[in-house]
Amino acid sequence: MLTGFTRAQVFSEKDVEVCRSKFQLAADESLAAKPIGEVITAIGKSFIGTEYAAHTLEKGKKESLVINLTGLDCTTFLENCLVFARLIKMNDTTFEAYQKQLQFERYRDGKINEYPSRLHYFADWIYDAQKKGIVKDVSKELGGIPLKFNLDFMTTHPDYYAQLKNNPGFVPVIRKQEEEINKRRYYYIPKNSVARVENKIHTGDLIAITSNVKGLDINHVGIAVRQNDSRIHFMHAPDVGYKVQITEEPLSSYLMKFKKDTGIMVVRALEPEKK
Repeated sequence: MLTGFTRAQVFSEKDVEVCRSKFQLAADESLAAKPIGEVITAIGKSFIGTEYAAHTLEKGKKESLVINLTGLDCTTFLENCLVFARLIKMNDTTFEAYQKQLQFERYRDGKINEYPSRLHYFADWIYDAQKKGIVKDVSKELGGIPLKFNLDFMTTHPDYYAQLKNNPGFVPVIRKQEEEINKRRYYYIPKNSVARVENKIHTGDLIAITSNVKGLDINHVGIAVRQNDSRIHFMHAPDVGYKVQITEEPLSSYLMKFKKDTGIMVVRALEPEKK
């Protein structure tokens, strides 16, 4: 159930056009009849070539629902693919429905209540999305091993975040959230084991790359795509100066290129109920 929807938003007419184009694509390709993982993949591929945009959600002094479909970072790419896929499956394809679903995914319990209500740590996003019935974390059943986080990056680096720098009262709120995340047990697949389990990963699964950076949980996120070589590749918004793309190498090889990447968490979208 979508509650607490706010109309304090930031978007352009171009964003409305892009939104409508995704729903038109869904109608043209009869995506609603396909499994949600395939819908996520189709929407993701329709974003290929979109420019990377850094700090896309840091707009204005007060937290609001920021929509930017013409420039994406890794998280907004993933969340938008899931938002569109869910709405397509629910046959609820209006811009207003998109706004509501985006807020539902992005914020704790789907409600905007200042900066700390946004799900800043992706491990927290996974936890909240499971409570909402949006996804299932399948890392353990794919052979994952226990993982405990020790998060404190945001509260030990508040100057990196404009709203924390300008509103120091938010820092203890975020710290409490970090402590709650640190109490939970998660599971992950070490990167040297990914090749052995990739036959269990589905196209359209959401991939979170775990980090060895002190105080962080996840370095990067994207979408699993099985390519013509029958291997799982990684569809993502890479970094500044790059565009949304699918890796040339399989996900398991891609992970080996980065020392700070320790493995992956695999999250599977659940089929939503139709309206």
